[in-house]
Amino acid sequence: MRFPRGRRRLAIVVAALLATAAVAVIVHRVLAPAEVSTVARADYPAPARPAPGVIGRLPVAPLIVDGRLRVYAAHRQVYADRPVDGRYRTSPFWSYRRWPAELTGVVASGRTVVSRWSDGRVVALDASTGRVLWRADGPVPAKADVVVRRTGAATVWDPRGLYRAALPDGRMLLVVTGDREARGFGLAEGRELWRVELPGACRSDVGTTLTGQLIGLDTCAGPAAVEFRDAATGTLRSRWRPVEAPDALVVTPLGCRTGRSDCSGLRTAGPGDAGGRGWLVGVGEPAPATALDPADATLVDEQAVTVLDGTVVGRSARTGTERWRVGGLGPAARVLAVQPGRLHLLTEENDLVTLNPVSGAQLSRFRLNVGSDGTGWAPGAVAAEDGYVAVERLRRPVDPDADDQRYFLSSEPVILAVS
Repeated sequence: MRFPRGRRRLAIVVAALLATAAVAVIVHRVLAPAEVSTVARADYPAPARPAPGVIGRLPVAPLIVDGRLRVYAAHRQVYADRPVDGRYRTSPFWSYRRWPAELTGVVASGRTVVSRWSDGRVVALDASTGRVLWRADGPVPAKADVVVRRTGAATVWDPRGLYRAALPDGRMLLVVTGDREARGFGLAEGRELWRVELPGACRSDVGTTLTGQLIGLDTCAGPAAVEFRDAATGTLRSRWRPVEAPDALVVTPLGCRTGRSDCSGLRTAGPGDAGGRGWLVGVGEPAPATALDPADATLVDEQAVTVLDGTVVGRSARTGTERWRVGGLGPAARVLAVQPGRLHLLTEENDLVTLNPVSGAQLSRFRLNVGSDGTGWAPGAVAAEDGYVAVERLRRPVDPDADDQRYFLSSEPVILAVS
């Protein structure tokens, strides 16, 4: 039996329309913006109390959150595992994924984990469950000149344009910046508190201070100047230049509690480190701190620390008075990382030596080795938080232009230790 020609054409048209609709549904499901939140199904873990030493190795960089979880960054996902002192990465405790936006930064404060995305969206998660606490629209991230490798270290350890800022009244704020705009949010509820216009790529972020200021470097008109904004309102408080500073200025934050947030000092220098000078930052104008003038000086707990020929010297950052001296670490010893109450040094043999930065007393010492990996590696990116230290291990000789397989020591290049 054959259909009349008219009916046959109608059937073809209907079939084509149905096929087109089916394809449209599939394309929409695949390509439409999506958000997938997989919350925790187990109880929030208790804080761990591991003994000093190497805990294990990981394929990606962990952000230690609340002393209980490890949070990681993927291309389009932020997720957590536990226990915090686990030897290897485990199945996600919770996970949050967006598409097609890309994850550009993660910061944490207490039990709040904040993620920033390439479309400007800011999403805060409850670390204990992974549930979304709030969402907000922020400025689109500025194009960064930082290479984000497969460990995700740049995303979780040094997120550009995403900063914490503590206020004197105890409130914690979130400051989010782009090329042309900065916005401030209450960290607890995500309410936008302010937004200000920025001049563009001729201005760059330095970080935030312990006294609730956003520091930027402005090179837009004339000699470079350091600007200080009130993190609570976005108001420009002051513009400052060191006396006799060169027109071109490099500003490095010092004494930061995490990444470039909650910093207590900075260092200014010209091209090629000419005229390097250290400063303590507080409520007023930066105060000179000559003990921070050397390029390798480190600031922790108001102590300026330098290492020369295997001897570590701690001086008062305010007065320059020597407080303590520790020798015998070997000529290649260097400061690896700092965190409140701990100064971490790495020896030529890759021993991790942790000192009390106020007294110089040794808190722990052990070799950074796990399994049969050995110590024939160079340190890459480093993070220290809650007594933990995580270090990327790179192949020697280090080739910054190499692909990830050649650049990193192994498929699990991050070594995690507790001091």
